Amino acid sequence: MAVGVDAHKNGHTLVAVDPVGKGLGILTVEARRAGHERILEWLSGFGEVTVAVEDCRHLTRALEADLLDAEHRVVRVHTRLMAGMRRSARERGKSDPIDAEAVARVALREEQLPAAQLAGPDREIKLSSDHRKRLVEQRTALQAKLRWFLHELDPDLPVPSRGLRRHSVLEQVAAAIEDREGAVAEIARGPNGTGAPSTS
Repeated sequence: MAVGVDAHKNGHTLVAVDPVGKGLGILTVEARRAGHERILEWLSGFGEVTVAVEDCRHLTRALEADLLDAEHRVVRVHTRLMAGMRRSARERGKSDPIDAEAVARVALREEQLPAAQLAGPDREIKLSSDHRKRLVEQRTALQAKLRWFLHELDPDLPVPSRGLRRHSVLEQVAAAIEDREGAVAEIARGPNGTGAPSTS
């Protein structure tokens, strides 16, 4: 049998189905620790089951971790696999139980669904890498904006290529526009003396 999960920020709906897709039960809980405990208690009444969650890990990561800690088998269902199941559902429209049942039916039909795993070093590395990438993108955008402001304030002000990454250049720029007035100069100076982000 399989249990499908329709996950949302504030609540999770679960539908259990037997091997031929017949509904066996529905549970809706808050997406909180107490709700997860209620889910585990509810699942214990079915014996061995496969728990299938629609692949939206920002909503299901904590639930997946609790299910895996309780030694349940958890698989992820890609959104593109859901459309056909929703169309064939006995009830018309879209609701949490319909979606949860569709997830469970996909789990019964598909044999090669990716299994969920507890987060480990790989996720830590990816989070750090993604965060650094965002910071670099933000810095690059701020430096580009500052260059336009500096050109508007003084087209002859020398700013070496990639110079806005160096503290010495930032200090020279700050000194050059220190006495300039107006919104452009004020924004260019920024909270740290220039409009460029810190390079530390």
